[in-house]
Amino acid sequence: MVRVVAAGHVNWDVTLRVEALPEPDGEAQLVSQRRSGGGSAANVACALAGFGADPGLVGSVGDDENGLLARRELDGAGVDLRGLRVVEDAETSVKYLLVANDGEVMVLGNDGANEAVTPETVDGDYVASADHLHLTSQRPDTAAHLAELAADAGATVSFDPGRRLGERDFSEALARADVVFVNDREAASVIDGDESYAESGHSDRVVVVKHGADGATVHTPEGSYDHPGFGVDPIDTTGAGDAFAAGFVSVLLDHDADYERALEFANACGALAAREEGARTAPTRADVEVFLDEQF
Repeated sequence: MVRVVAAGHVNWDVTLRVEALPEPDGEAQLVSQRRSGGGSAANVACALAGFGADPGLVGSVGDDENGLLARRELDGAGVDLRGLRVVEDAETSVKYLLVANDGEVMVLGNDGANEAVTPETVDGDYVASADHLHLTSQRPDTAAHLAELAADAGATVSFDPGRRLGERDFSEALARADVVFVNDREAASVIDGDESYAESGHSDRVVVVKHGADGATVHTPEGSYDHPGFGVDPIDTTGAGDAFAAGFVSVLLDHDADYERALEFANACGALAAREEGARTAPTRADVEVFLDEQF
């Protein structure tokens, strides 16, 4: 049985490590390169599998070699792929990630087949059978439809819209989300558009604001909680936000409304992921527990 469905992009990543990101018309020395699965929805699903959360995935890949490699990796991680659409004669989205020695990331990519999921192609029963739906960046109409299916079935919904929040109208999906993940830059647009926040000074939903290396803040109807994060030397921040979201969701599944615990666990997940190279570096639950024990 699938307990959590992650929905959104499924990519194939090519990570190019450089000494420093080049200036315009500049050149950078290539230190290393690696290829592996990526895409926020797929990253979250893999992380949830490591936490024993029985994840499934709604997304799309092409029927090319990269799509086959992505599916094999997801299946090997323990992600249920019945909701993954394979599009004939289409290319799987490929992202080229330039990572500097300080962990800073620059992304180049094509959309490929990763937005081929439409409201008409979604298996409603698959989504409705889960306890929780986690949305990532995707077509706004598909995100809204998925959120409606989950909410009508009594499932909780979280949404991490990512860097394209300002470019797309996700208002319908956001309105149905119980938990929203944003960074400092994105927080204003989410909170300013929340009528309950404007009227009472707090939101009727949970808004998690990620501060990068400085931790995170969670705003709840009952109040706000801060966590300063954990001091680590970042190797690659790619996927750290996905590991954070997966950690937060996994704690709430087992400990409803324990937001302080979820925030601490999520920050540990993000910190540990940033210490490794690649997008699929989320730790297991045991790894996180050992790390947290070492902090005290």
